[in-house]
Amino acid sequence: MLEYTQQNATIINTILAILGALFFVYLVIVRSFSNTAPKGCRKLGLSPRQSNLNDEYDPMYANGVPKSGSDEQGRPAWRVKALFTYPIKSCAGIELDTADIVGTGLAFDRQFCFAEEVTPAAASQKNPSSENQGTSWIARTLRNSGFNKLALIRPEIWIPDASVPEYSPGLEEVKSQGMVVIYYPHVGRNPLHSIFLTLGIHLNLISRETSFRISLIPPPDTEKAYPLTPVKIWKDCPLAYDYGKHIPDSFHRFLAQADSEKRRDSGRITLFRVHPSNRREIFRNAPRKKDLGFQPTTGFADAYPLHILSLSSVRDVAARCASSIPELSIRRFRANVIIQGPGAFVEDDWKRICISSSAEEPTKQGNTGTNGTIIHTVCRTIRCKLPNVDPDTGVRHPREPDQTLRSYRIIDAGERTYACLGMQGVPAVQESRICVGDVVSVLETGEHFYVKMLAPGEVVEGV
Repeated sequence: MLEYTQQNATIINTILAILGALFFVYLVIVRSFSNTAPKGCRKLGLSPRQSNLNDEYDPMYANGVPKSGSDEQGRPAWRVKALFTYPIKSCAGIELDTADIVGTGLAFDRQFCFAEEVTPAAASQKNPSSENQGTSWIARTLRNSGFNKLALIRPEIWIPDASVPEYSPGLEEVKSQGMVVIYYPHVGRNPLHSIFLTLGIHLNLISRETSFRISLIPPPDTEKAYPLTPVKIWKDCPLAYDYGKHIPDSFHRFLAQADSEKRRDSGRITLFRVHPSNRREIFRNAPRKKDLGFQPTTGFADAYPLHILSLSSVRDVAARCASSIPELSIRRFRANVIIQGPGAFVEDDWKRICISSSAEEPTKQGNTGTNGTIIHTVCRTIRCKLPNVDPDTGVRHPREPDQTLRSYRIIDAGERTYACLGMQGVPAVQESRICVGDVVSVLETGEHFYVKMLAPGEVVEGV
């Protein structure tokens, strides 16, 4: 009996030793393939600990302050609270202290998107309109069933910096004008692999995330490796680079396993990058080329280059749905420019604003100011159910805040189905810079009338 017990103990110890050895080998492999910082580059943005929204739930933001007022440090009361660029549509944003404005809005914003391959037959079955015939790739967002875990995908932008050690003009990272490192949660290939992962994460030996990297822009000598493909976003089909060859199996596994909402007619998923020569021209409520000197464009943003949102407006919505969502973060609404100071919904009637580093009153004429960036606030932001997805968990609330918004924010005569929150903006210049703390001045107010999405070439009289 004693011999039998010793044999069992020996077998168990052997199994444990083998499992321990396998776990050690697994850790070595995982760490050997871990991504190091792109050479010759520096990372863009703030860390979560530095976020300018760490105090967003403070009651002081629930009420506006006089435009002429100032805080205890003497800073103007109406100013930029936070800035975000969203490199990949519907994925996590990058918070900035300083943001460059380019032709499509904030630099890097919505230049990438994930898209799903849909056969003509499947597209026709889901929506028999002729517009969908022949579609092969359709941009997917947090709005789409089965894609709410896009919120957990975290891109980093690394841009070339000559002051960084190992910098060289010949580096791939430099020739591509930077790199995007895309992080996403680890998921196991099988039950045993999942056990190793869980144990390693629990012991802080393995990161909760894994990653892959892509070029910010394909260098000229590699362009042919990224097929130009039409990607359907609303009624547009811009040509975009197909980055699918860089997506590892672990990413597809994450997207397939992470979501409890099963996608109907699910197809292949790939990553696209807007081609610089195929940006979407924006018309509808946007100023025209004759007024600006250029026609506004965007990448994979829904409608306009900039999204502007007031913190007090979100706090008003949050107070009304607090029983369902105790802490409603403004990050759910994915704005580029977050403003503090104005009272709730004061921005509803803005037509032109100036964001500047100086409190000096900017010019009220034309599209340029001597001390700031003029932005045309061209229409209100129409809200779908996308903000129902929690950006920290990727979990979709079945009702809120959409239900609350619809109860009192269907305010635009041009759209009587959906609620409004925030403003869509078009910069009056194609190159500029704005910073957290910059002063916000209102140059012009007036009425807004939302114009629904138009097909290319369509025109609405009077718009």
